[in-house]
Amino acid sequence: MRPFTYDRAATAQSAAKAFGAASAMAPVQGRGSAEYLAGGTTLLDLMKLDVMQPSKVIDLTGMGPAHSGIVASERGLYLGSLVKMSAAADHPDILKTYPVIAQSLQLAASAQLRNMATLGGNVLQRTRCVYFRDTGWTACNKRQPGSGCAALDGSNRQHALFGGSNDCIATYPGDFAQALVALDATVDLIGVSGSRSLPFASLHRRPGPTPHIETALLPGEMITGFHVPSGPWTKRSVYLKIRDRQSYEFALASAAIALDMDGAAVRTVHIALGGVATVPWRATEAEASLIGKPLDEASTRNAARIAFSGAVPRHHNAFKIALGQATLVRALLHAGQLET
Repeated sequence: MRPFTYDRAATAQSAAKAFGAASAMAPVQGRGSAEYLAGGTTLLDLMKLDVMQPSKVIDLTGMGPAHSGIVASERGLYLGSLVKMSAAADHPDILKTYPVIAQSLQLAASAQLRNMATLGGNVLQRTRCVYFRDTGWTACNKRQPGSGCAALDGSNRQHALFGGSNDCIATYPGDFAQALVALDATVDLIGVSGSRSLPFASLHRRPGPTPHIETALLPGEMITGFHVPSGPWTKRSVYLKIRDRQSYEFALASAAIALDMDGAAVRTVHIALGGVATVPWRATEAEASLIGKPLDEASTRNAARIAFSGAVPRHHNAFKIALGQATLVRALLHAGQLET
């Protein structure tokens, strides 16, 4: 790990100010010279690997009282950015009314990491692509812009079917983000220029020609919280994750489903896919195919076919198409059987 200076911010405003001052001094590999620290389960790991090299680390945990709240009301759910993953996963209102959120968090990482990691840090975790995390590989446009993408013709079993480009096919690794996308969440941000909110689905950027720019965050901006609107589909929701082993592993394919039924017919359905795309992936065409239909084997298989019709497989990850389709069918049928 390289030397760095440390600052602990008491407020979001002071953190943004410290970031701005540090970034004005000397950029590191085209990025700001400062990084925010919350739970540290991603940042410290990547600093040890020499993938991230901030000259200044700004600790956000001093902001905890203002950004660690969970509030459930008739209007929806609010989650502070510094809420621990384990606290949200075990919260009775989330378990009852937003089970897809609880399940996505319960199936992520290990119990120890869930006790450390924050919700804001979780959605900003960086890819698990081996070429990104191993600095011995020089060709990684996400780590070193313009160097190439070793995964295109290399080992790409874990890589994306959707949202990739000729410059990057690294998969977004998280679980919680899929639940937020499926529930039409919004995210609150604060930075040097003030506060703003945006749809969570627009937070992550597809790689295109600039894979190193991963989100819509402006320099120095941080997440302060998430809003999940209420709706009849939140209770009938489920997160299904398929992986190589039962625990502490990233998804090969996953599906977040939020469903509202009108008798035997689908009134509303929200579908987000994980493990198969460069960003949390909303399957809107598959959703449209189910509206007004019975939720049965035939309709769900057709929806899965539509959801994966635009997949672009590589040499080692073509199996994800069939796996992803089966995952989506299983998740939809499960959601349809839930009591509300």
